[in-house]
Amino acid sequence: MNHLVVMPILLPALAAGLLLAVGDRRLTATRIVSLAATLLTAVCAAMLMAQAATGMHQVYLLGDWPAPFGIVLVLDRLSALLLLLTGIVAVAACTYAACGWDSRGGHFHVLFQFQLMGLNGAFLTGDLFNLFVFFEVLLIASYCLLLHGLGLPRLRAAMHYVLLNLTGSAVFLIAVSLLYGVTGTLNMAHLAERLTQLPPVDVPLAHAAGLILLGIFGLKAALLPLHFWLPAAYSSASAPVAVLFAIMTKVGVYAIVRVSTLVFGADGGIAHFAPWLLPVALTTLAVAALGALAAERLSACAAYLTVGSVGTMLAAFATGGAEALAAALFYLVHSTFGAAALFLLAELAGRRRGAAGDAIGSGDVTVNCALLGVTFLLVAASVAGLPPTSGFLGKLMILQAVRETPAAAWIWLVILAAGLITLLACVRAGISLFWDGKQERAGNVAEPSSAEWTPLVLLVACSMLLMVAAAPVKRHIDATAAQITDRADYIAAVLGASPERAPRALRERGGQ
Repeated sequence: MNHLVVMPILLPALAAGLLLAVGDRRLTATRIVSLAATLLTAVCAAMLMAQAATGMHQVYLLGDWPAPFGIVLVLDRLSALLLLLTGIVAVAACTYAACGWDSRGGHFHVLFQFQLMGLNGAFLTGDLFNLFVFFEVLLIASYCLLLHGLGLPRLRAAMHYVLLNLTGSAVFLIAVSLLYGVTGTLNMAHLAERLTQLPPVDVPLAHAAGLILLGIFGLKAALLPLHFWLPAAYSSASAPVAVLFAIMTKVGVYAIVRVSTLVFGADGGIAHFAPWLLPVALTTLAVAALGALAAERLSACAAYLTVGSVGTMLAAFATGGAEALAAALFYLVHSTFGAAALFLLAELAGRRRGAAGDAIGSGDVTVNCALLGVTFLLVAASVAGLPPTSGFLGKLMILQAVRETPAAAWIWLVILAAGLITLLACVRAGISLFWDGKQERAGNVAEPSSAEWTPLVLLVACSMLLMVAAAPVKRHIDATAAQITDRADYIAAVLGASPERAPRALRERGGQ
């Protein structure tokens, strides 16, 4: 077995344990350990990305127990892509936190590493119960990270965030129990086989469990009407936490894609299994665009745009087909970099405006920093989908992929209208924060250090690279989408991993 597969989970877990031993009193040592572990995790993700590019599924059997009896990690193109994306965003967040945000509360880096462990585990796990476990690991860490630095807005947002997600976790367990009751397994590859062999009397119960799962994943992804927790939570979080949160909604999107294509892929695709997903996704996009336009702060605008990106991706995915899925994945990568960069820009701009913060339209001072203004212009153009940015390319791919579907007119209308509203929202924020010659910069405000510029430059550079290298990235993502829709290879790779080593009693039980 390739032990590198487990390293994106093991490294953050070991780092968190070491950081607990080091303690917050040795802040410099804590930062060094956390940064080193995050960088090493990102390097491992890049190496796994290169290995996954061969098109082979890599199955890691924890304890050497074969599937479906043991815990299984599975690396394919999709999981490798999201591991690398998480690694890049985590490096940016950790670097920015080390500039001073981590000193505003206890155990920041411990919680950061646990959340990174949960994110990577969710992308690698091969069974639904461990998906629930890794969801809980990242959510528990995020509860504490959201409160980092304290403050009434964060406490209020955290209460809603915790209550909704705890409710979602309880319902998640109910859905998992239903599936286990009718199939006798929670391994996703084994579930895909067992669901095709169910007696007719059990099929409605299995489908009900699947629809409940999609609803829970919709809560994690912030689909309407389950999105209300996100704008307040993300906009009130500290800047490095919000940057890491930019990847967290993508866990819900990933879970929807993985479960619907692999576990329920034999039911004619997501359009047949969950026909409500497309109208819900389009409504989410429309509402999020209006929310971004009405936002009173740049961080709230970024939070609504995060919700809108989920609606855009799932609208493409809901139409079915590998081409639409590939377009949605390209847009997923673009939107993560864009949202993370906007959260950093909101903090840097707000700091320079003093008491006005990142408020839009109500402040009496502007940022008065040409470099920040140009950076905002680049990020806003990409987020709004102006050519030739990666946002434009992602939307163009989606529009081309859905042009032959029955709902093409509605998808085009909503995506283009939302893009126009997003552009107006970005123009409104830019004028208020960066462009008004009558206003002057607030007082004595420290300039951003080179360490604070580094994560922002990294995120913007990645977005620009996505635009420049769009052709090879698109080819890789096309291959990723093709691999996702070919569920037979995944099933064969997981269930064919050394079955002869299973104890006889377990083999007999699995055949019943």
